[in-house]
Amino acid sequence: MSSPLSHRPASAAPRSRWRLDAWSVLTLLIAAVVALPVLTVLAHIVMPAGDVWQHLASTVLGRYLANTLFLVITVGLGTFVIGTGTAWLVVMCRFPGRKLFEWALLLPLAVPTYVIAYAYTDFLQYAGPLQSALRETFGWERGDYWFPDIRSLGGAATLITLVLYPYVYMLARASFLEQSVCVLDVGRTLGRGPWRLFTSIAIPLARPAIVGGVSLALMETLNEFGAVQYFGVDTFTTGIYRTWFGMGEQVAAAQLAACLLAFVICFVLLERASRGKRRYFHTTGRYQQLPEFRLGGLRAAAATLACLAPVLVGFLIPSGLLGYLSIKGGDSLFGARFLEFAGNSLLLAAVAALVAVGLALVLSYGARLNPGPLTRTATRVAAMGYAVPGSVVAVGILIPFAWLDDTLNGFLREHYGVMAGLIFSGSAFILIYAYVVRFLAVSFNALEASLGKVTPSMDAAARTLGQTAGGTLRRVHTPIMRGSLLAAGILVFVDVMKELPATIILRPFDFDTLAVRAHNLAADERLAEASTASLTIVAVGIIPVILLSLAMRGSRPGSGGGSGGKDEHL
Repeated sequence: MSSPLSHRPASAAPRSRWRLDAWSVLTLLIAAVVALPVLTVLAHIVMPAGDVWQHLASTVLGRYLANTLFLVITVGLGTFVIGTGTAWLVVMCRFPGRKLFEWALLLPLAVPTYVIAYAYTDFLQYAGPLQSALRETFGWERGDYWFPDIRSLGGAATLITLVLYPYVYMLARASFLEQSVCVLDVGRTLGRGPWRLFTSIAIPLARPAIVGGVSLALMETLNEFGAVQYFGVDTFTTGIYRTWFGMGEQVAAAQLAACLLAFVICFVLLERASRGKRRYFHTTGRYQQLPEFRLGGLRAAAATLACLAPVLVGFLIPSGLLGYLSIKGGDSLFGARFLEFAGNSLLLAAVAALVAVGLALVLSYGARLNPGPLTRTATRVAAMGYAVPGSVVAVGILIPFAWLDDTLNGFLREHYGVMAGLIFSGSAFILIYAYVVRFLAVSFNALEASLGKVTPSMDAAARTLGQTAGGTLRRVHTPIMRGSLLAAGILVFVDVMKELPATIILRPFDFDTLAVRAHNLAADERLAEASTASLTIVAVGIIPVILLSLAMRGSRPGSGGGSGGKDEHL
């Protein structure tokens, strides 16, 4: 008997072509709304900026470009080395602490870059506890010793790398777990040891995943605002903020945002071009247990140290410093006022998560119903926001909504003699819009993957029982996808809690979140007070780390979650 999946009835044939129905219209509409900020920024490229752009080009533009390139190159190399190396160790080697490091290496994801910058600045600055202890111990005075300056371009690159390497670790580990044992066995029969297997076989096979992780890290690097501004490092992100608010030049700020967007587009195009026509496939559905190399002596100690160092420096030490500062001093407004900041953050994150998950559900289901080229293009456009820095999104949103407010107020003043104020650009609505544009891709990717696992025969069965497309989504798919819906909502929730550049540009007057509160206090050098809000953000950020570690547990097909297999002694 033929399967309903192998032979579609004649009546279903036209479904392969794109049709204009309610779901398709919704998909196109969502894509257009999400693309509006990017299109706004790009439209300002051809607008005249007067002498401001010439001033920027002759003074700070070169520094913006050089610093941004340095951060991109340094963070890219650092996250590649740390993420790929630790992923290979925990997948292929046995050493003390391996099971602990499998999930602990994800913990730095819970620490926003600006938070780790505040923590280490207080610890490593001249008046901090470390240098004070060194001077007291050795009797040194100022000028008697050299100590690296954490508030520098190199310090920013180091801290960003420590926070973002888990993107590469996560994807590289998943790729190593899925690799074919047959290919590795062939390499071993040709006399290749663990190091040569890693460099000549494992890395080339895992290239798409590794490049994907590095790309995510670089997107976040371009989006970074809090740490680089606090360290006094001029990048395109800080330049956009300074040009808009310091100089009051929206056209020049939009053109700087367009330059930053060009960075992102170049990265995407270069990555795709570098793939060429290479493709990566599994040629068998049978999975064997991966070979494991048992390390001993100095090699075991070196592996443990290599995995411990990024966890220690990227999570344990900054979290401990924040906890100590919070207990020692803490936010002077801790109480009703602090709860107001936390309430603002929680409310914005919850609303943005609900809206993003709802729109992502519509997009993924619309693409399922009408998988034509136009729908696919629309969903890709809607999911591109994560690649666009928050400062670019903020500028692209603020320009049209400020124009809308000005137009509305002009009309009301002319015809009715009243002013409505900043209805759109001065409300929390604009923040929700920015968050949805920025993080819609996070929920869309999760829901699209979950929806793709639901067999089409369920849709056919529901339709034969009289269900509409919306009824099928509500009564069939949504219950099946409940776990993915929850996970997608939590991921967006936590990302919104940590988001700083768009929030600090778009927030209404006297409306602060925990991220803004921590930034403002740190900017005033009140690091002990900033620790309370920072520690709260870190605590909330641990939630997605737990979800990721649970999802990655036993992720190798056919493994049953066990480790088993033979060990090889080195």
